[in-house]
Amino acid sequence: MRMEKLTHSLQAALGDAQSIAVGRDHPFVEPPHVLRAMLDASGSPARRLLQAAGARYEYLDAALRGLLDAMPTVSGSADVHISADSQRLLNQADKLAQKAGDTFISIDAALLAMLDIKALPV
Repeated sequence: MRMEKLTHSLQAALGDAQSIAVGRDHPFVEPPHVLRAMLDASGSPARRLLQAAGARYEYLDAALRGLLDAMPTVSGSADVHISADSQRLLNQADKLAQKAGDTFISIDAALLAMLDIKALPV
C-alpha cells in the first residue's frame, strides 16, 4: 500500500490509530484503533457519515471501548505493527476506491471496507 494514495485525513487517522495502540500498549494497530481514530478526529467525516447512515454513536462508542479494552497488551516494547486485519481493511478500501473511479483512498472508502470485512462493531 502506497501511503501517497491515502487522503490526508486517512493518513492522519492511521497515525492517530498507531498512537492509540501505543498508548494502550497494544502490539498491533487493529481496525478498532483506526475507527476510534477516525471518530475522534476533529471535524471527522466518519462520524457524520455513520450518523447519516443511522448508526447509534453511543452504542458504537461503547462497543469500541470494549473491544479496545479487551485487546492483549505487551510491556517493554514500543514496537507497534499494522495487523493483518488492518492490512486487509486498507486493501479492501483500495479496491472500493478503484471501483468508484477514485484516485485516492478516503475515510469513506475505509468505512465501507470495514463493513465489507465486518470490522465494525455494529
